[in-house]
Amino acid sequence: MKTIDLIKTRRSIKQFKADSIHEDDLLNWLEAASYAPNHRMNEPWELLFIGPDTRAKLKHKTNFGSAPVVLAILSKPGATAFERDENVMAAACFAQNFLLAAHEVGVGAYWASLGALPHNREILGVPQDYDVIGLFGIGYPEEVPNAKPRTPMKSKITYLS
Repeated sequence: MKTIDLIKTRRSIKQFKADSIHEDDLLNWLEAASYAPNHRMNEPWELLFIGPDTRAKLKHKTNFGSAPVVLAILSKPGATAFERDENVMAAACFAQNFLLAAHEVGVGAYWASLGALPHNREILGVPQDYDVIGLFGIGYPEEVPNAKPRTPMKSKITYLS
């Protein structure tokens, strides 16, 4: 599939099949994700694989759609506010690369922001100066939703002289 088609067909998945994800496949997608642009090649992302006990403590309303894998992507702190912002942007690019690599082989994901809540940061053991980019339920989709309408790109463009 062409990259543009991968981007346009990736969806947030709400419910997953029980089929397991092979660790080698996960590592392959994460390796591909590590080619995300990152400032000064500092690779600011860190990962937490979330087991059943921690997952239960997070109390996600659908248990991450029964996804067989749940992971968190964190962003390391920066020495300045600007470097912190650069790290967050790079870690978000890492997340998108991961989602696209998994989608290419039919695996879907749900990106949840609840990991950034103070009580969930504590459950996850996230250091105070780290950012939680998201919690991701990963698995084979029960159903793939249709695309939602997007705003025409021309309405988002401003030309500067």
